[in-house]
Amino acid sequence: MTYETHPTEDARLVRHRLVQPDMEVEIWNYGGIINDVQVKNRTGKLESVVLGFDTLAAYKEHSPYFGAIVGRVAGRIGQARFSIAEQTYHLAANDGTNHLHGGTHGFDQVFFDVIEATEQLLHLRTLSPDGCEGYPGNVTVDVIYRLNGTALTLSIEATTDQTTPLNVTNHTYWNLSGNLQRDILDHQLTLPSSTYLPLGPDLLPTGEFRPVDGTVLDFRNGRSIRSGAESESEETVNAGNGYDHPFVLDEGEGSAQLIDPVSGRTLQVTTNQPVVVLYTGTQLLTDYTVRGVPSRPSLGLCLEAQVHPNAVNESRFPSILIEPGMTYQWETTYRFGVSDVN
Repeated sequence: MTYETHPTEDARLVRHRLVQPDMEVEIWNYGGIINDVQVKNRTGKLESVVLGFDTLAAYKEHSPYFGAIVGRVAGRIGQARFSIAEQTYHLAANDGTNHLHGGTHGFDQVFFDVIEATEQLLHLRTLSPDGCEGYPGNVTVDVIYRLNGTALTLSIEATTDQTTPLNVTNHTYWNLSGNLQRDILDHQLTLPSSTYLPLGPDLLPTGEFRPVDGTVLDFRNGRSIRSGAESESEETVNAGNGYDHPFVLDEGEGSAQLIDPVSGRTLQVTTNQPVVVLYTGTQLLTDYTVRGVPSRPSLGLCLEAQVHPNAVNESRFPSILIEPGMTYQWETTYRFGVSDVN
């Protein structure tokens, strides 16, 4: 048997482990959650590098999208509405007046069907019915996780029977220190991005494109998260003394890379998406624990690969509409390694 069911929680819950000699990944069919990732540090010690819970009840009560597939549309949709061919669709407003990460019952709360499960692969599927959260069209979503050595590849494909917006992402919170020994402020991030999308007070992109030159949003040569989170930059102060910013990836310029200098763990992120949203957990609450560690801001960070947030309402951003006969395709690889430099 390659996966476990847990009838004491919910009869539909399946926990599945992908296993390689130097890495293990646990995935749940609830929300497609990457519940745990265990990789080695520079001394060979295997430890967890993600934020997650041990029970379904904790995810339902506390989770800020830990490890989940989010959608139909990741990020915020302004005023919780959009229009297609002069017809306006009204969505759940679950972030003030805006719609966030697919609404009150997005993909993060769906029990996906298990299509195939082996020690190196898990294939999940769900049908999002017409009208779900206000979105048009019956949308079939296939999510495939593949583990090869120390590289985890996540592929998402979707089709629809009506024109509808799709902009999915994975919302794993990374912390390379190992078992949450430290926060992520001293993690070093390199992002091949010359341009970012400035945010308004509601954290929606303003529609502008700005160069990162001379700002704490310039990660092209690598910088610590702390250097921006503790700065007086208006951009990071307004995001809660950290980052919640979309970065437009420079075409053909390679991968994002995250390093924890103390443990030596490295994470390389390669994607077919045009934007990575860097979120440094500025809104993490403090009224629960994460596997015994008190939750708090900066305990983890997300690298959310997607199309520009609020693209469905912003003509300057790429279209996220898919039509019948089209196949939506999202793919991101998370490759782990070890640096000898302390």
